Amino acid sequence: MAARPLIGITACNRPFGEEAAQVVIDRYMEAAMRHADAAALLIPARPDLMRAGEAAARIDGLLLTGSPSNVGPALYGDADGKGPFDPARDEMSLALIAAMIDLGKPVFGICRGFQEINVAFGGTLDRGLGDPGRPLVHHAPDGVPIGAMFAHGHDVTLAPDGVLARALGREALTVNSVHFQGVKRLGEGLAVEARAPDGVIEAVSAAPNGAHILAVQWHPEWQADRDASSRGFFGIMGRMLRGEPIGGDRLKEGA
Repeated sequence: MAARPLIGITACNRPFGEEAAQVVIDRYMEAAMRHADAAALLIPARPDLMRAGEAAARIDGLLLTGSPSNVGPALYGDADGKGPFDPARDEMSLALIAAMIDLGKPVFGICRGFQEINVAFGGTLDRGLGDPGRPLVHHAPDGVPIGAMFAHGHDVTLAPDGVLARALGREALTVNSVHFQGVKRLGEGLAVEARAPDGVIEAVSAAPNGAHILAVQWHPEWQADRDASSRGFFGIMGRMLRGEPIGGDRLKEGA
């Protein structure tokens, strides 16, 4: 039996009683392993103890997960912002993105990971997408149960020449919306894959140095077994990890 590709999954620093823990919520790992048919390696957000290149050399692709923490605003030129923050996760994620691109290996992002990719490419973030006064509020009200939080959603329109539209055979999707911040200025070299009805960018792709980048603001890992397009996202991941061709001009070098 051929070995499955190995995907690295970023962890976060979280308190655990009086100690600290490296945490990856199970659904990210399970969706990637099950629906991309990959083995997984969890990468600690401890840049003081390991170099990003040590992990990048050993994995076939990288998944940047969502997290309760926000990307540090100083990384995209803002003076302040609302936490919680995880600066060690920021440092490790940005270094991993650079290392994977140098090696020409694929990088995938979900929610915070999507935002990290935008910042890594020189983009900025809008921190007010959950404000109640917006025409489209991108997060459920505070205090609702997790099921209701992920039930909050909207449609996205897929770019007709994009990776997602071609691979999924869809023009639009209905997605969950669980984020207070998102793309403000798009990073240089990233192509828009999807937009919300208010114009907010919800997915991006790129192929610098042959390293295929695909990231979404929504959470395809949430109950992926029940949603064909969510499974489709991880199916794309599996094919990219194996170097298999995928429909979509955006995957071509320099597109």
